[in-house]
Amino acid sequence: MKYTLEEIREALSSSEYMIGDCSFKKEYGLKYAYLAGAMYKGISSVEMVVALAKAGLMGYFGSGGLALSKVEAAILSIKEKLTPDQAWGLNLLASDAANEDGIVDLCQRHNVRNIEAAAYIMITPALIRLRLSGATVDPAGKVRSRRRILAKVSRPEVAAAFLQPPPMGMVQTLVARGLLTASEAELSPGLAMADDICVEADSGGHTDRGVAYSLTPAILDMRDEAMAKHRYGQPVRVGAAGGIGTPQAAAAAFIMGADFILTGSINQCTVEAGTSTSVKEILQEIEVQDTAYAPAGDMFELGAKIQVVRRGILFPARAKKLHDLYERYDAIEQIDERTINNIEEKYFGRSVNSVWDETKSYYLNHNPSVIIECDKNPKRKMALIFKWYFVHTSRLALSGADGQRANYQIHCGPALGAFNRWVKGSRIENWQDRHVADIAERLMQGTASLLSSRLLAFAGHSRNHSVALSGDVL
Repeated sequence: MKYTLEEIREALSSSEYMIGDCSFKKEYGLKYAYLAGAMYKGISSVEMVVALAKAGLMGYFGSGGLALSKVEAAILSIKEKLTPDQAWGLNLLASDAANEDGIVDLCQRHNVRNIEAAAYIMITPALIRLRLSGATVDPAGKVRSRRRILAKVSRPEVAAAFLQPPPMGMVQTLVARGLLTASEAELSPGLAMADDICVEADSGGHTDRGVAYSLTPAILDMRDEAMAKHRYGQPVRVGAAGGIGTPQAAAAAFIMGADFILTGSINQCTVEAGTSTSVKEILQEIEVQDTAYAPAGDMFELGAKIQVVRRGILFPARAKKLHDLYERYDAIEQIDERTINNIEEKYFGRSVNSVWDETKSYYLNHNPSVIIECDKNPKRKMALIFKWYFVHTSRLALSGADGQRANYQIHCGPALGAFNRWVKGSRIENWQDRHVADIAERLMQGTASLLSSRLLAFAGHSRNHSVALSGDVL
């Protein structure tokens, strides 16, 4: 079918509102098919979530690494500032069972409707309880969950788990424990574990370094296969995240078939982000090449990686050095005195014994069995001492500790470097002028303008393949 130039232009008018899946926007009550993902320890702050909601958008509060009391206080603060029809969500980060259950309890107690499940490698009982508790059948006979789960995934096998109904064995165990009713359990075959799958390519923080152009089409195919097999009452939508900081990147995601996009790193360098001024000053200056991979503190022994800022920062190299030492030695006492002195002076800023005393005190109050294990296994003790550095460096960055920039641990992907280049010379070049809702507007408008330009060019009506990145957009 051929279209006239006038028909194409009419279809593209106000096209930022048309990009993405219509059911996604309708169900969440959103202006755009756009989300702001969670960033740990409240970097995705109450202020960020509220600002997005008031603009007809949605973000997830970053509950990871926070005490349950702080998470509950954040939930209450958000609910106090918003009306019931304004959308917001909460992050549920894969962790120990007690913490996951605690977050689920908060979601049930305070009627949190939107949950971002992140860093999962398998389905857990807490996720199933979140999915099935309060599930009903609507007048059309379709099974509906009381809550919407968005699963951030970076591996096909994890996506496959979220595309399946809740595992029946776990469901029956939860019924036996009185955590689900028999009627709720009976509805489980009619629900996928997630309403939405967000394909996370190479990103800030924990990353499997996935390639969006390979990963997204594969998981879209998996979604289609799961829908054909299970015939759920509503389609599972698939979105894209990781590396999205410019209209070009967002457009690529939508052209590949993404129903929505989710941004992360670019939101950390805004007024609303819950991190220090020092961090925002660093982030404002980075380029696409200014990130690196470092060992992840929470999975230190496994050698998992996180993506962090490296420009003017020594954390990536120092984190790698600690992991190399862990692999080489069986006890911290085996490491030579010169190396230990260097670690104490430049990494820790205190003695190894002081670090161990603090670590030991923490575990004696929270999990004494860990200390008993360390008495028998000196390598385990060494790991805990080194892992203290990762907690310490996060605190330094979040507080903006003076004289400690070399040790800042700042999770970030190259999307922010691309964004910085895009907005250079514009009204939002400085972080003090960057607001999360405004960034969303500009990014979606820029994406629509770019797609319009490309479509008109492909239709043979224009040889101009460029898109203005200033003026009304910037």
